[in-house]
Amino acid sequence: MTRSFGDEVASRVGITAEPEILELDLQKDDKFIVLASDGVWEFITNEEVAQIVAPFFDTKNAEKAAEALVRESYLRWKKEEEGIVDDITCVIVFLDIKLPQQESSLQTEQIT
Repeated sequence: MTRSFGDEVASRVGITAEPEILELDLQKDDKFIVLASDGVWEFITNEEVAQIVAPFFDTKNAEKAAEALVRESYLRWKKEEEGIVDDITCVIVFLDIKLPQQESSLQTEQIT
């Protein structure tokens, strides 16, 4: 588990400030990236996050997607933990991926 820098109390029980890093190659079907605190992921699966965010991708409104995800996270915490709510933070990035083969076909179309 990773945690913010300087959390000496948590470091005594094995929590570290070392980040977890996962490197992936983006694909043409990738639409968005969700960076979120454990307060989001505690009660919401990856699939549920995608279902919450996807409609906002269609309208190009990342801010509203983040608001919807934070709201749903908050409601899940209230339901599951009887009034206790962990930190809930998220950043949503909408992607417009152009793969190398798409770039060359776009350039060819523009020339003709």
